[in-house]
Amino acid sequence: MTRRGLLSSALLPAMLRGQQQQPRPNILMIVADDLGWGDVSYHGTPDIRTPHIDSLAKGGMRFTNFYANCPVCSPTRSSLFSGLYPVRTGVQGVLRRNATDNWGHLSSKVTLLPEVLQRRGYATALVGKWHLGHGAPNDPNSRGFDRFQGMHGGMLMDYWKHTGHQATEPDMWRDRNPIKVDGHATDIFGQWARETLADLSRGSKPFYLAVMFNAPHTPIQPKPEWLDRVRKRHPRMSELRANLVALVEHLDEVIGRVLAAVPDNTLIAFTSDNGGQCSAGGSNGPWRGCKEDMYEGGIRVAGCVQWKGKVAAGSSTDRTCLSMDLAATLAEAAGVTLPQPVDGVSFLPTMLSRPQQAPERDLFWSRREGNARYQGKTIHAVRRGDWKLVHNSPFAPLELYNLKDDPAEKVNLADREKAKFNELSAALRKHVQLGGEVPWFNPADFR
Repeated sequence: MTRRGLLSSALLPAMLRGQQQQPRPNILMIVADDLGWGDVSYHGTPDIRTPHIDSLAKGGMRFTNFYANCPVCSPTRSSLFSGLYPVRTGVQGVLRRNATDNWGHLSSKVTLLPEVLQRRGYATALVGKWHLGHGAPNDPNSRGFDRFQGMHGGMLMDYWKHTGHQATEPDMWRDRNPIKVDGHATDIFGQWARETLADLSRGSKPFYLAVMFNAPHTPIQPKPEWLDRVRKRHPRMSELRANLVALVEHLDEVIGRVLAAVPDNTLIAFTSDNGGQCSAGGSNGPWRGCKEDMYEGGIRVAGCVQWKGKVAAGSSTDRTCLSMDLAATLAEAAGVTLPQPVDGVSFLPTMLSRPQQAPERDLFWSRREGNARYQGKTIHAVRRGDWKLVHNSPFAPLELYNLKDDPAEKVNLADREKAKFNELSAALRKHVQLGGEVPWFNPADFR
């Protein structure tokens, strides 16, 4: 062996020890509720100001093609925590207290990222909206979170009274205990997040904290002082839009307070669970459709990551990513592996500016619902490269678009591109069949 070879051999154990001694990152995941693609100012929307959310994008990496796993809440949240398509988690639609209007049940066979991190020495906490179960065995404390402060359900009927959907009592909890607290929900969740960050930062363990705001979900109830600011700046803005902008700008300010409490070596991720609700004043920018739709406006969302010293500030990528990819990425960054084969693909190399080939994969979306529009049926979409097949109503034909030539989804090519239509239809049928793998309702509800 040469002298250089001997030297390299001697240094290798030391190098490996150095790698092993590198501290594991803290993880902070911030998720907004129904935040439209056009409701952040870093996307160029002129009537809204979100400087703190913008700072995450400017100080890290911005994703120009980030998608939620579903155009509504619960399914996307199951993907954010599991790395799986919603149909493989048992959460095919919105979870509700009323069993006859409940469209999912988080499977006990699915292991969530916080459960794995908890076992591997992370302190875990959730602040804000859960929406994956209303009690054991599917409350946050049963699914990997050491501590929980927030709401179980999908919405608060009032931002100040905190009454839960389909309930008469406030939906506010500390672990498994109901609590009463005063104030606007956005302020409450922000303060709890700051307090939790302070506690976790004093501990000896790395932490995983999910901060899941309910804003700007309906009802659109901004604080009066924030609405006054918007009206002074935009006196001609519609009342609908002004209220939504005020609610989002207040959310941004609270996110800024949370970010100010973040310690070093923290990987921060930000996104929304689905697109904006247009009827509530939300903006999805140039994309067609709204929350609940399989068009781009319902599923394309803001996405950015920041990890100071690791992720290049001001970087961006056009890599197509979904909520489930974020779970896979955070797992890899923490040095853990989810036990089930996941559908998500880690984009950690891309995030760290390393070469990474985009995977050749079809992307699927589905949603089951029982309201008058869907009547217990499902809607779907599948994307393969630039092609996207959309089934936006169970009572309407499937539509085919080429997103490269027609990003606004205006020209339906279903009749002109029969071969492509048939290819994507076949792929979609196989994905729909996956939904039979996992029960999507709790049998106990019907006994």
